[in-house]
Amino acid sequence: MSDLYRTVRLIRRFEERAIEFVRSGEIVGGIHPYIGQEAIAAGVCAALTDTDVITSTHRGHGHVLARGVDPARLLAELMGRESGLNRGRGGSMHAADFGLGILGANAIVGAAGSIATGAAWAHRRLGRDTVAATFFGDGAMNEGMLLEAFNLAALWQVPVVFVCENNGYATTMPVASAVAGSITARAEAFGIPAVTVDGQDPEKVLEASRVAVERARSGQGPTFLECTTYRFDAHHTFEHRARLTYRSIEEISAGRSRDPVEIQGARLAAEDRATVDAEVEALLDAAAVIALGSAHPDPAAALEYLYASPEVLR
Repeated sequence: MSDLYRTVRLIRRFEERAIEFVRSGEIVGGIHPYIGQEAIAAGVCAALTDTDVITSTHRGHGHVLARGVDPARLLAELMGRESGLNRGRGGSMHAADFGLGILGANAIVGAAGSIATGAAWAHRRLGRDTVAATFFGDGAMNEGMLLEAFNLAALWQVPVVFVCENNGYATTMPVASAVAGSITARAEAFGIPAVTVDGQDPEKVLEASRVAVERARSGQGPTFLECTTYRFDAHHTFEHRARLTYRSIEEISAGRSRDPVEIQGARLAAEDRATVDAEVEALLDAAAVIALGSAHPDPAAALEYLYASPEVLR
């Protein structure tokens, strides 16, 4: 119970601090905040083991943090610093840590589903019981590569858990204007069991994820989880300046009424919650010091890490 709260609280405060660094100019180009959707990352990743893998999206900070990455390294990556997860070369939308089973966030909508399916299939071919969990938004349900991943995962009984974070919008387009029929029915059409989960409640997400992960690990193939949620903040921090009006104040207020941090926090004693909050703040204070103190990459090394060969083209 406290572990789930710690995760959702860490994600929330990390994202709020990251937005501050966008405003100060320390993070260039902006981010896609995960605020409001924390329960999904926390619940799914809590159901995984150390040997499992995940793939993520352009809105991937929450998944990466829930998987156990060092916040200092993630923050440094967002700032483009050498101590970052990917030496400052990946940035917000491409964070990866293979050592933790994070095969990468991905800015291409729906692409991470194919990568996760391939990774899970490869591990199974090698005789491992590794499960892959892949996150994507409702907008990805119209991408052909994701549907192809459903097809192969079902045909080959691949141990993958497909997690649709349905926050109601593909950027600014309402899901009702973009997705015909039922989201879960699309997975079911491939013979994949699909359930809709309350994506604002970490414990409900964890419960559903445990069933899906165990099913995959036991050789029964993929499961599709539609986690209904609501994005409290902007699609991208650019909106803070552009002031887009595709959502009403009333809608946002209603969406915020079911806050994953408050839902899980209410399950803890007040003193326990205060202790976790203080620990998270101290952790993020230290992360900020480390990230801000890290060097920027040398422009002369811009081509390093681009090729499998150690030779660099000049």
